[in-house]
Amino acid sequence: MRHAKSSWDDRALSDHDRPLAPRGERDAPRIGQLIQDKDLIPEQILCSTAARTRRTAAGLFSVWGDFSQIDYLGDLYHGDLQDYCEALQALPAGTQRAMLIGHNPTSEYLVTALTGRQERMPTAALAHIQLGIDSWADLSDDGSGTLRALWRPKEL
Repeated sequence: MRHAKSSWDDRALSDHDRPLAPRGERDAPRIGQLIQDKDLIPEQILCSTAARTRRTAAGLFSVWGDFSQIDYLGDLYHGDLQDYCEALQALPAGTQRAMLIGHNPTSEYLVTALTGRQERMPTAALAHIQLGIDSWADLSDDGSGTLRALWRPKEL
């Protein structure tokens, strides 16, 4: 998932500390509801440390209730494709469904690397990817995954 729409209202804030815009505050719970309705709530979330990704996660949790299986990773903020893949590869064995909340352009690169499909990931977009792997350590960027669905808030 790419973080929800962020605000540029306070130019004094660092990029890392930018909050969500009102649209982002509305879209994150909408995507959280979609995830719940589709029975796709992850077992584990990997989330960038940026304020806008943390607030996006909080918007999801506002629908799901208490959720404690989240790791905030500094490498996902300004991370490249290798950083995103390495974070996923380090997931605990037995984790069946995981979510990564990150940034563009790397979110788009990840979808392409995992599925072979180039897709646009606007803010709060969610890609559902099925991977044919037995362990997260086996994750490869060879495009062998299947893009099951892609939801963009403006299209809901």
